[in-house]
Amino acid sequence: MAESQPVADGHVYAALQQLMLLEHRVRGLSFLSRQPLSSVLSGSHAARLRGRGLSFDELRQYNPGDDLRHLDWRASLRYGKPFVRSYTEERDRPTLLLVDQRMSMYFGSQRSFKSVLAAELAALGAWMALQAGDRVGGLVFGDRNTEYIRPLRSRARVEGLCAAIVRHNHALHATATDEDSPGQLDRALRECLAVAGHDSLIVIISDFAGVTEQTLQLLRQLNAHNDVLALLVFDPIALKLPDKGRVTVTQGELQVELEVGRRQLHRPLGEFLSGRLKDVATLLRRSQVPLMMFSSGRDSLEQLRAELGRLAVAPR
Repeated sequence: MAESQPVADGHVYAALQQLMLLEHRVRGLSFLSRQPLSSVLSGSHAARLRGRGLSFDELRQYNPGDDLRHLDWRASLRYGKPFVRSYTEERDRPTLLLVDQRMSMYFGSQRSFKSVLAAELAALGAWMALQAGDRVGGLVFGDRNTEYIRPLRSRARVEGLCAAIVRHNHALHATATDEDSPGQLDRALRECLAVAGHDSLIVIISDFAGVTEQTLQLLRQLNAHNDVLALLVFDPIALKLPDKGRVTVTQGELQVELEVGRRQLHRPLGEFLSGRLKDVATLLRRSQVPLMMFSSGRDSLEQLRAELGRLAVAPR
């Protein structure tokens, strides 16, 4: 009997048409430009993103109004008059979306599965980058493989990236038997490190299941020469378990249905889920990568707008 095709309803499975329509909903949004001082991307919470790089243009005589920080002292001393180095901003730069579509993402208790939310966030990020004039590409990874989409500045490339995300998303199913390849997150980060080079914007969208100390080192390496953002996707059940009812917990092929209303179960399970989320968030903050958190129980664009302008918490 042939296996039924996933129904792209935008809740359990992502729909390519819906991802493409997000193009018209991101106007005015940017990961880089004009971030307010209270933004998650600035101030005490995290260093400002570098933005596009500057390339050396020419060495010329100083003109009134030139930035004194660009004075070239060696040339000025040699010729006995002030010279400045002028720069031009690079027209574009690569934006890489690293999108998690592992089985750990195939879960949702409200609105959508984490895997679908990740697909929506990736599409929003891709459209934002294209509208900023940057090249767009990415790496989409499941439990066994990673697909690389080379960055280009074109609408067709965004569609190609979204199509790759949808392919991986539709490969997820509850009866999967080859999931949970240990270390796949780290392998995807290593591949990203190999293709990113310098001065890229890297947006990692994942639940960060399976993070290790090696993950921390890889994030720091990526962040040393690139702008990196971590978009942590979680299900609202990690913050608050329902008071009653049944929850299905899966680990590989094993699925167990739990009665969460039982007192001896409710507290330890709730503490485990919320504790894991805190542990992942703590590790990401140790990497010095700006962290945004997204619930699969809420609208993706609404949350992105809020996260981009979220007040930074001043250190005590």
